Amino acid sequence: MKSFSMELAGRTLTVDVDRVAKQANGAAFMHYGDTVVLSTATASEKPRDGIDFFPLSVEYEEKLYAVGKIPGGFNKREGKASENAILTSRVIDRPMRPLFPKDYRNDVTLNNLVMSVDPDCSPELTAMLGSAIAVAISDIPFDGPCATTQVGLIDGEFIINPNDAQMKVSDLKLTVASTQEKVIMIEAGANEVPEAQMIDAIYKAHEVNQQVIEFINKIVAECGKPKHEYTSCAIPEELFAAIREIVPPAEMEVVMFAPEKQVREERIRNLKDTLAESFADKEDWLPLIDEAVYQYEKKTVRKMILKDKKRPDGREITQIRPLAAEVDIIPRVHGSAMFTRGQTQICNVCTLAPLSDAQRIDGLNEQETSKRYMHHYNFPAYSVGETKVSRGPGRREIGHGALAERALLPVLPSEEEFPYAIRTVSETFESNGSTSMASTCSSCMSLMAAGVPIKKMVAGISCGLVTGETDDDYVLLTDIQGLEDFFGDMDFKVTGTEDGITAIQMDIKIHGLTRPIVEGAIARCREARMFIMDTCMKPAISEPRKEVGKYAPKIVQIQIDPAKIGDVVGQRGKTINAIIDETGVKIDITDDGAVSVCGTDKAAMDKAIKYIQTIVTDYEEGLVLEGVVTSIKEFGAFVEFAPGKEGMVHISKICKERIDHVEDVLTLGDKVKVVCLGKDKMGRYSFSIKDVKEN
Repeated sequence: MKSFSMELAGRTLTVDVDRVAKQANGAAFMHYGDTVVLSTATASEKPRDGIDFFPLSVEYEEKLYAVGKIPGGFNKREGKASENAILTSRVIDRPMRPLFPKDYRNDVTLNNLVMSVDPDCSPELTAMLGSAIAVAISDIPFDGPCATTQVGLIDGEFIINPNDAQMKVSDLKLTVASTQEKVIMIEAGANEVPEAQMIDAIYKAHEVNQQVIEFINKIVAECGKPKHEYTSCAIPEELFAAIREIVPPAEMEVVMFAPEKQVREERIRNLKDTLAESFADKEDWLPLIDEAVYQYEKKTVRKMILKDKKRPDGREITQIRPLAAEVDIIPRVHGSAMFTRGQTQICNVCTLAPLSDAQRIDGLNEQETSKRYMHHYNFPAYSVGETKVSRGPGRREIGHGALAERALLPVLPSEEEFPYAIRTVSETFESNGSTSMASTCSSCMSLMAAGVPIKKMVAGISCGLVTGETDDDYVLLTDIQGLEDFFGDMDFKVTGTEDGITAIQMDIKIHGLTRPIVEGAIARCREARMFIMDTCMKPAISEPRKEVGKYAPKIVQIQIDPAKIGDVVGQRGKTINAIIDETGVKIDITDDGAVSVCGTDKAAMDKAIKYIQTIVTDYEEGLVLEGVVTSIKEFGAFVEFAPGKEGMVHISKICKERIDHVEDVLTLGDKVKVVCLGKDKMGRYSFSIKDVKEN
């Protein structure tokens, strides 16, 4: 066993090699403070047959024993991966995938087992570093190492690898992965951080990454295994040459140049049919035609863009596809909007509910136990003209939903300003690139249509990239469509307001970006999102509606003395449940005495509020109340002012004239007005009907 340590952001990072999991191709037993993660990398001996992609799987396993918890439910063991685990797996996957050989088809699994969590040391970051180290020291081919750093922003100062408490108050949650030369992945959520400050933060993280890479290189030098040989799955050059003879490059450009993807796809299908007929006698080539044509398409599109500045649909390099936006397209929901950009179309529906409907989170982060705003994204097969059974949201859908959610969080009103739980759902009607950014735009409009008083409008756009032989030879593409995403080198998504960035997600297929590319992409995205807001979104809806919609629940908040919460709730909830049953409203009470009454009927809500105020009122002499006679005794009657709140009227205080029997004047169920007379000798409140002064 060998152990290596370095100081990272004021805490000790220790990597143990050959201590555990020795049968894996590579294993790093990571300690960052008291956070412990076992990161392993394994690869199959042979390539998987019949695939045209690199089969990489990344797992991030959250064990609740890491924070001293036993899982809930009957099974008492961890179930499916949480949303945080899925998003962490994606952040590990995205920078590392491009560093494996393009023609590598062996199955590779990166597994990260979280065994202990120190709130000062992020287990997610530890897993990111652990995966990079495990692959770097293994015999799996990998063009690394790479490293990852997180950056926060508090009071204008950058914080490297912030702890839980710092992250909670930070204006920036940035994750940056780098190789020794370039940035390879960016993920960010931000409170309208200006573009220039965001770039500084990215390259602050890049500097720290260089220190970590130097540390990893020392580990590899001492413990690294020789990389194993593998069977290349590259397409034979003879096949490419034969295809070019049948379809010369000039003809291929004609095939690829069309404004609609359906037209291009039809041309490609015809081309493949032609090639299958031409190569009928070459059985070893037939299974390779799809991949060969794909690579021919890619070379053609890249050449058209890079050399001729010609995009497949005929747009200019900075041109955005045709835009359209409308609100209120779905009746009876609380808010709805549809955003269309070319052949990408998203319909978003907003639903409002009491805060008690917020999502509860049972995970490793003790700081985050609930989520008030939820954005869900759906991508059905029909949106791309395919037939496929729906199996629920996959990792991609969860990732896209989280990005749009992160984009809008900074502009949402506080719970005090708007005491609602909020859910927006993006339904993909049509897809041809960057549906997550269309989801951001439609979600923003849907929230405004629902009457959610968001602080500012948010829009998003994606910038693409095609690179040549040198760092200076590149073309940035505004608003990439699917084809430019598939064949290009970058998908750089940026969301924000007029004043700054709220979210970034950057994926690449090459070995990193230079600073001019990063700066150019961020600037291009700002220009584009201003255009989208001014020309498309604002004409559809320019500001949030002043009130929530007709079918949305209304919420009224009142404040009561926290000491009176028990009176409102009653024994085993009897009082509050009686109010709910009678009025049909929903009532939430927080520990500090904030009471939210939610319903669609204003009269019922007013009645519930009146009941609560009656229950918590300290009765003073002269206070007039209304109630119902609930019990008659020889000595008087009991009047209920609110569920669980009664007062007694002595027989002598019922009428001005003397009566012998209470039943002569009152019957059960009578509605009466009473006035408080103060306390009797035993400290009990006394009430009177006869002393009520009529107005």
